[in-house]
Amino acid sequence: MEITVNQQVYQVTDTCNVQQMLTIVFEALPKGIAVAINQTIIPRASWADHQISPQDQIVIIKATQGG
Repeated sequence: MEITVNQQVYQVTDTCNVQQMLTIVFEALPKGIAVAINQTIIPRASWADHQISPQDQIVIIKATQGG
């Protein structure tokens, strides 16, 4: 299935959860990120259980330091 993450297209398996998607987008899971699907934040504890659908709008937000 084809998904769009932060306006970039990726190919994933038809049964892909958030954690699997993150390993495709990043070589190693970065710290300090949040995942929103269809404008709803997915808690880190749910990443392994939350399945992605082809029409989902996925945004990955990375925390930065500074003021």
